[in-house]
Amino acid sequence: MMLGLGFDAWITLVTVIAVMAVLLFTRLRSDVIFLGAIGILFVTGVLDTSEAFSGFVNSSVIIVGIMFVIVSGLSHTGALQQITKPLLGKPKGEVNTLLHLMLPVALLSIFVNNTSVVAIFVRVVKLWSKKLDIQASKLLIPLSYAGVMGGAIAAIATPTTLLLCGMYEKQTGQPLSIFASTLPALACFVVGTLALIVFRRLLPAIKNPESAFENTSEYTLEMLVTSNNRHIGKTIGELELNRQRAGNLVELIHFDDERLVTPVSDDEPLIGGDRLLFAGHVDELMGLAKEMGFVSPDYPVFSISDKIEKRQHKTAYICFGSNLIERRLCDTTFEQDYEMTLMAVSRKGERINEPPREVVLHAGDLLLFVHKPHKRIDTDALKSQLHFIDSLEDTEVGLNALVSTAILIGMVLLSVTGVMPLQQSAFLAAGAMLVFGCCTPSQAMNSINWQILISLGGGIVLGTALQKTGLADQMAAGVLALCGSHPLLVMIALCLMAAFVTEFVSNSAALALMFPVFYDAAMDIGCNPLPFAISLLLAVNAAFLTPISTPLNLLVYGPGGYRPTDYLRIGLPVKLAYLITSIIVISLIYDV
Repeated sequence: MMLGLGFDAWITLVTVIAVMAVLLFTRLRSDVIFLGAIGILFVTGVLDTSEAFSGFVNSSVIIVGIMFVIVSGLSHTGALQQITKPLLGKPKGEVNTLLHLMLPVALLSIFVNNTSVVAIFVRVVKLWSKKLDIQASKLLIPLSYAGVMGGAIAAIATPTTLLLCGMYEKQTGQPLSIFASTLPALACFVVGTLALIVFRRLLPAIKNPESAFENTSEYTLEMLVTSNNRHIGKTIGELELNRQRAGNLVELIHFDDERLVTPVSDDEPLIGGDRLLFAGHVDELMGLAKEMGFVSPDYPVFSISDKIEKRQHKTAYICFGSNLIERRLCDTTFEQDYEMTLMAVSRKGERINEPPREVVLHAGDLLLFVHKPHKRIDTDALKSQLHFIDSLEDTEVGLNALVSTAILIGMVLLSVTGVMPLQQSAFLAAGAMLVFGCCTPSQAMNSINWQILISLGGGIVLGTALQKTGLADQMAAGVLALCGSHPLLVMIALCLMAAFVTEFVSNSAALALMFPVFYDAAMDIGCNPLPFAISLLLAVNAAFLTPISTPLNLLVYGPGGYRPTDYLRIGLPVKLAYLITSIIVISLIYDV
């Protein structure tokens, strides 16, 4: 033993610290990091086979996975989209606008996975902000915060609350009510919302990132191939039009049948009357046109705002952890694989004035794509790479929207009335979504966010290692040595620790890591572990200071054109108000 810790404890401590450091300082996917940590603990013998993989058969992780299927049914039938539009209304004034946004988002986040709620509201809020003549950046951080705070009100759909229920039941042998956190979480939501309203001047005013694409003449140039051009009959590859420094060939419209070709392959022939659209440096592209003998058409056919049947546009933000980060699109087969062509890239509200395929992409970059109208882009398959903000416009709403809504309501009622546990009612609801055609099996499987599930399971396994090796008890003992045995002081110290950790790892992972410490501390001072468990939930839920602390903050990072400091500025007063309220309310309810 060294410093009172055995070999297994040191291995676990180093592994946990390494996980937090890699999550904070690298762009590696969180699921890969947690799988690596599990591998280390398993290979070194810290955990046996059943312990190393216990997180992936945990009931909470399974329920979260099932909830993705249920939300898929709600989304693909258009039920969620239809609910969001009438809820927002047409408020007047900043305060009314924030209330009209945050109240319905928090309410929906109680019953539907808050990540899905925020993902759907992002597009709606951006359109809503234009109608109200308010910068979207003034609303998107409040949107994220409302989803975070609302998700803690009941353990129905949000991963963090479901995870707490599972860990608490496993540790105590007693099921935790789905409404155990309702009163303190409601109080925290009210105070957190008021704090955001009071400090609303700290919300950044940032130009809409999509506005960088509006003036297409700044970055695109159309070229017409005249009937006597010397290059007629040659292919795009022979002319090397896909490899021009001045810009990238985005699309080709053939004169004879007005057929749109995008992406344009090297085998595509050039005929008289064809129109070519390039994106890049306009001045250099004009030089290319002159060199090739192309002319400017009398009637340009390309515009972002025009509804042209030949093409469709999609805008998407690069997700954190995407394989496209730090890569150029020209070095990948992305365009060929998904049959859409990159036209422009915007970063922090400013269009990057370079050929789009040559841009080294960053997390949060906004990409403008063009594709054929009959081509349906599978946005679910790309959700780990890109977040499409206009992918919901094509959803057709019919009878199935009512069916999916009824299924969700039935699931909640079955659980709340005690007819069956949430695990069983969730399975029943997911099966009903498939049976009644609210989503297809393929859509259901694509909707499951495996990265979140693996990270949740990994967090549980790390928590198991902390408890098995005695590290959790040592950490709890350290807190007791500093604070004595007064329950309130111990709770405050532990909550501050959890509130710090949650800003650098996901709030669900923070809960899994810290739960053993909270539980052991409560047991050591002879207290009821329930108030400590709820205080942990609200402490890790106060993830307001960084974009990486919760998936919801990441979802609005790109669309808002934010910088990391924007979260810190507005998040600090909200976080302090939220934490103070949670401690006061819990101490009053449970007489801590």
